[in-house]
Amino acid sequence: MVGTETGDDAAVWRLDDTRSLVVTADFITPVVDDATTWGRIAAANAASDVYAMGGRPLFALNLVAWDADRLPLSLLGEVLEGARLAAAEGGWVTAGGHTVTDPEPKFGLAVVGEVPTASVLTNVGLRPGEQLVLTKALGVGVLTTALKAGRADAADIDAAVASMVRLNADALAAARAAGATGATDVTGFGLLGHLRRMVEPLAVDAMVDVGSVPLLPGAREAGAAGLVPGGTRRNLAWAREVLDDGGLPELELLLLADAQTSGGLLFGAPPVGAAGAVATLRASGHQAAIVGEVVEGTGRIRLRAGA
Repeated sequence: MVGTETGDDAAVWRLDDTRSLVVTADFITPVVDDATTWGRIAAANAASDVYAMGGRPLFALNLVAWDADRLPLSLLGEVLEGARLAAAEGGWVTAGGHTVTDPEPKFGLAVVGEVPTASVLTNVGLRPGEQLVLTKALGVGVLTTALKAGRADAADIDAAVASMVRLNADALAAARAAGATGATDVTGFGLLGHLRRMVEPLAVDAMVDVGSVPLLPGAREAGAAGLVPGGTRRNLAWAREVLDDGGLPELELLLLADAQTSGGLLFGAPPVGAAGAVATLRASGHQAAIVGEVVEGTGRIRLRAGA
């Protein structure tokens, strides 16, 4: 096996000196009210690990938990249509799937992709001197929590949905062009949690400029109102073990630890390449930013106020 687990559940299997397969699976409960949008988000979220490891998705299997006695199959059809839209955009084939009965609906994909063996990206590839690039804004967790509480602004949710349905294919292309040496996708562990998994095994430090980290519209307001998911608080508790918080307010830390669904890529690249990647991604509508740098250290995350 080549590479390191990245995201929630992914690995690379080496076929030969030129070809490797990326295998991943992920599913989620509904994060929005519209069934088709949920299906599209879930599919983008599941495919994200393939992009994070440097690959392109080839085919997928639908993973469905559904109670047909409570929810009509026509509604499931809308979910599957959303996944079909994501697959059409990403160029992979959905080859079937599996369904189980469950009182709480869940949907996602098992995805197989391919990556050149010599070009696998892992979450233990950061090098001192690189800059850290984040390709999507944070805040999905607090905004979807606000939606469930009936306290979300419609325009803010629209922005969050637009971020979640965006595939990470362009982000990967930009990372490649920038000379990225290590990458992950920012999902359930939040930015701080995924950074811990990147720096701790290598004994390098991540210097994060908190003011440079992009946030979705309304995210700060939702966090300030206490609309913070439990997973975000657990993320922060775990990250604190390696965190120098710079005396920043709790709200800033919670937003950095916010649990994301279908978040962006986080990668390290030389400064010139990182700047080029951000410029390219912003031109295509991504809220990308350089959010810090990698330095010699002991496996810690060090926060500073930044821009």
